[in-house]
Amino acid sequence: MCLNRSLRCLLALALGLLLAFIGIGPGDSAETQGAGPILPKVSAPIPIEEQSFYPILVRDADQWSDVVLGQVVGDSPQATLLNFYAVMAEVGRRADRLGRFSELQEAHSAGLDRKEQIEDTSLLFHLAVRALDASVFPESVRLDMSEEAAIQLKHVLDYVFTHSLHSLSVPDAVAMKELNAKRTNPSDSWRIPGTAITLTTSLNGDPTNQEYFFSAETVSQIGEMYGEISHYPIVAQQFATPSFYKDFIHTPGYLVPPDWYLRLPRAWRHAFEVPILEQTLFQILCTVAILSAYFVLTFLLVRLFLATWRETAAQKRKADDRAQIRLVWQRFVFILPLAPLTKFAEYLIDDVVNFTGLPLVIITYSAYVIRHLSAALLVYLLLEALGRSLSLTRKRGSQSALRQQRVSSLLIPMSRAIGVLLAVLILYQLLLLLGLPSSTVLAFSAVPGLAIGLGASKLLGNLFAGLSIQTDRPLRVGEFCRVGGNLGYITKIGLRSLELQTLESRVTIPNSVADEATIINFSSRDLELQHRSMQGLDLKLPLSDSFNPFKLRQLLSQARRVLKEHSDLHETLVTIEPQPEDDSYYLVVFALVEMRGWHSYLSLREQLLVQLGQAIARAKRSEIYLRIAYGTSPDLLRKMPELMEAAVAYDPQFQFLSCRLKRIGDFSYDHVIQISSEHSAHGEFMDGLNALNRRIIEILASNGIEIPLPTQTLKLTPSDAANS
Repeated sequence: MCLNRSLRCLLALALGLLLAFIGIGPGDSAETQGAGPILPKVSAPIPIEEQSFYPILVRDADQWSDVVLGQVVGDSPQATLLNFYAVMAEVGRRADRLGRFSELQEAHSAGLDRKEQIEDTSLLFHLAVRALDASVFPESVRLDMSEEAAIQLKHVLDYVFTHSLHSLSVPDAVAMKELNAKRTNPSDSWRIPGTAITLTTSLNGDPTNQEYFFSAETVSQIGEMYGEISHYPIVAQQFATPSFYKDFIHTPGYLVPPDWYLRLPRAWRHAFEVPILEQTLFQILCTVAILSAYFVLTFLLVRLFLATWRETAAQKRKADDRAQIRLVWQRFVFILPLAPLTKFAEYLIDDVVNFTGLPLVIITYSAYVIRHLSAALLVYLLLEALGRSLSLTRKRGSQSALRQQRVSSLLIPMSRAIGVLLAVLILYQLLLLLGLPSSTVLAFSAVPGLAIGLGASKLLGNLFAGLSIQTDRPLRVGEFCRVGGNLGYITKIGLRSLELQTLESRVTIPNSVADEATIINFSSRDLELQHRSMQGLDLKLPLSDSFNPFKLRQLLSQARRVLKEHSDLHETLVTIEPQPEDDSYYLVVFALVEMRGWHSYLSLREQLLVQLGQAIARAKRSEIYLRIAYGTSPDLLRKMPELMEAAVAYDPQFQFLSCRLKRIGDFSYDHVIQISSEHSAHGEFMDGLNALNRRIIEILASNGIEIPLPTQTLKLTPSDAANS
């Protein structure tokens, strides 16, 4: 009894304090407090189950629960938003279920395909991540950051959908059109009321996109949004995933911890998952171990690589060409494992250990830099090794060593120049992957031009002069020449300079100086000419007077194609010549052929005559004359080019050129259709022309266009009638 009385006193005291706090004294009511402000009534958050979009969300979730098909993005904010939320909820539930040791035991005991379940979950996750416009992230870390942002966005939506004080109406495609009709400035974007979450069809680099994605601005702010709501408890509901993000960043593996980790004792896992600077103890220990092993192996490879340069400096005079080639290939082999080793270490840290956040970004950036630098060096070493190996190819004869030197003086500098160019392109690609804007990369590309303008003009002049010397060959390696005032033997021709061995010393002359100097070559070159007995083949085919300029152009094109198919014809010539008697022409064909006897000569001549005759026949049929009845309407006449083009386009070997109303005849509208043929065989051309004529007849019939019959009208005068 005393306890009840004390409880009532406490309740009365608490009520009095509450009334005093809100400004209403005992005996007063809200209606009698005219002097003070009336506070608005705070409404409770609307449960997600009472939101208008909830039935659609449940329907979409049912579609994603069994079969992984379709795509998350849709043609309206409603489709993309609800699909994303349903799919991420399904991914979170599956990841939570598959990440339990009891589920692992049950899967093994029941013989379930756990790997397939994990792959289906990963596929769902990838589909959901694609709904984010992640173009704000650098390409090198775009995938990792967009995956982390997708999970954070799921938690933000958990909060928004359960803490909204108003009914959320997510517009579909029809509602978006109505909304834009009411807007002063129509936009293909929609923002969740009270939030900064925007869905839009405007994507960077894709102006034709019609589907809704979470905007780039939203994706860039997801981390801040998650930081604001992460300390709030998640309201229990069907689609809530309270531990999704925590499990994702605090456990190894991708989405689902690996089986070996789940088999560890629970106490060990709790100890491993102690958070340290946004990572866990297990992740930090594994990453340190991986990086330690990686740095040791990298140090050994780099040490072996540098040792080849020291060996070259010590044994440069004793090393022959083959030893130099072996040395270059050794350098290539020592650098070759660096890129895949870096990629493997990055894979272990990212996908196996599951590093996240800023540490992962730093490691990924470093891995991209190391991989691209090693790739640039690898390309340069590979081209130099190939150039040296090709230059070592010896030819038979007493001058094989000299010829090898000549080849080396061209191949090695060229291979090095190409290697440097490819290496620069790889480094430019690295700058783009690291997130530098393309305008900044273009600014970097202007640096070489500036360097050339300021101080590298001489180097560029020597480069072009070296190419000129290698092309025109006024001198070659091994020849005895006078270059300017220096007399001696040419021992090397590079892209920058050439070397001349005089009586007393070796002189290096820049290529630009040698190109401008007077060169006296005292060497006698034995040119190895392979003389072949050639004979002229002259053909002259008369053409009828029906060949207009268009048909003549088609004939020349067809005839030249026929000659190109014969590899034993040399210095071919095709032209037309007018006949002096009338307005007709001759087709003139001339070529040089290697003489192998009458049989081969006549056989080739017969083949050319037949093929050129077929070319003439194809040129004649390059114009199709078509008569259209007078009853055809002007609209159908205007559509004639379009209809004929459709008929010709059916055969890809034909090309439609034109369809013109040539004249208005006595009984019809006369059209001419001009086509060109790419058929390789004359029989195929005739078959194609037959099919084309049939298609023209079908198209004319389907459009109600008639081809008139030839008719004559006989008019009788009254005098004629009387005489009859």
